Amino acid sequence: MNFHIITLFPESISGYIEHSILKRAIDDKKISVSFYDPKDFQDNKKSRVDDKPYGGGPGMVIRALPVIKAIAKAKGRKRKVKIIFLSPQGKQFSNDYATVLAKKYKDIIIISGRYEGIDARIKKAFPMDDISIGPFVLTGGELPAMMIADVISRQIEGVLGNFDSVEEKRNSSIDVYTRPDVIVYKNKKISVPKVLLSGNHAEIEKWRQDKDIKGTL
Repeated sequence: MNFHIITLFPESISGYIEHSILKRAIDDKKISVSFYDPKDFQDNKKSRVDDKPYGGGPGMVIRALPVIKAIAKAKGRKRKVKIIFLSPQGKQFSNDYATVLAKKYKDIIIISGRYEGIDARIKKAFPMDDISIGPFVLTGGELPAMMIADVISRQIEGVLGNFDSVEEKRNSSIDVYTRPDVIVYKNKKISVPKVLLSGNHAEIEKWRQDKDIKGTL
């Protein structure tokens, strides 16, 4: 899987990658991550990459052409590429969507905005999915871009080492425990649920399923 991230601040994403499971996945050649800065695609490198919005309003808008050229560079001659435009008004990102992308695509372009956004005419140049990571607004698209790359990478066999570690592919309880079976804090004993110590795998599985169901209510 090749991730192509278009952003004005690639260093804000590369710092996370250097200290995450994604770094190991890159070293193992399971994924690659490339950055494309719109500032590098301006005809006049000294001019601003943003400007005031038409119709008035606060803030600045990133110009369309530098972003379009960055997308074109990332896409190259590849025929099958998924382009994701990060937008608070977009479709909710999910594990199901990530799984589909991991199965169908080898190249994913993620467009990370800043300021008041990116000139919407980029959507006329390339087909793309408007995607949101949640009902809130961030100061930039770098965090969502990292999250999307992380979630999709988890779906690729070998990235996590043991594919059974992909929690969304198994019944995993909301609460997890490890040794010792009893801890003491402020003279209070706090124990692991007895069912997990029973060795009865059928009862343990039932307990996990019950916890999953209650957690979604």
